[in-house]
Amino acid sequence: MEIKLIECPRDAMQGMKDFVPTETKAAYINSLLKVGFHTIDFGSFVSPKAIPQLRDTAEVLAALDLSNSESKLLAIVANKRGAVDACEFEEIDCLGFPFSISETFQQRNTNSSIEESLSRVEEIQALCMKHSKKAVIYISMAFGNPYGEHWHPDIAIQWSERLHKDLEIDIIALSDTIGVSAPENITPMFQSVIKELPGVEFGAHLHTTPTTWEEKVEATYDAGCRRFDGAIKGFGGCPMAKDELTGNMPTESMVEWFGTKKIPTRVDRDLFELAMNQSANVFG
Repeated sequence: MEIKLIECPRDAMQGMKDFVPTETKAAYINSLLKVGFHTIDFGSFVSPKAIPQLRDTAEVLAALDLSNSESKLLAIVANKRGAVDACEFEEIDCLGFPFSISETFQQRNTNSSIEESLSRVEEIQALCMKHSKKAVIYISMAFGNPYGEHWHPDIAIQWSERLHKDLEIDIIALSDTIGVSAPENITPMFQSVIKELPGVEFGAHLHTTPTTWEEKVEATYDAGCRRFDGAIKGFGGCPMAKDELTGNMPTESMVEWFGTKKIPTRVDRDLFELAMNQSANVFG
């Protein structure tokens, strides 16, 4: 089965302090659109006060050249209002929502409880169905909890089951919010959810250090996952991670690994190199 690679410039850029000009963002994402990624996580419709870097998402979208790209566009939303705004754009294929299984993190991230967030997912899913879009739910804190709250892999599995059976969510990405994923928790997690919920497409949004990415990719793939999020050069990630070297999964490492294993990804290596070069205009 072909790997679905999801490139996440939104995640890579959102924490940057200096505002990246709209035309620079658009030029970079246009280069990514040519590569052959399954999906580009390109922007978000959230409060500009919360993420000022992405306040120009609509303007970036207007500057994208989608004429020769098969990549889907995904935008992150945090509530119904953001979903309504995103649904105004036919070009957007998917709406992503960060659903944390940590009560503390969900309050900090989306200003809502887990139960309130479940209601938000229900509203977002209804809008997706009405506007022919797909909801992608990110289960954050799937691999650990830094707040001392009760955590167990079964919690992520139970919420995945509830999202799928009650709300018909069929794309769920297990997210390593704080960089604590490792083969010993990746393997049983993906094996369990894939077995229990065969109707769900499970993805991996993992954070990593430069020395641990390979073992994480290998464990995830061997456990049956075929949808992988990444960001060129590992830019972005989570500021909560204890190790400052922890960042997003570097896309170039995954492309190389899958290529070596002769696992198809649809990525054009030459165009990918051009996009890598283009990233310097955004990230320096």
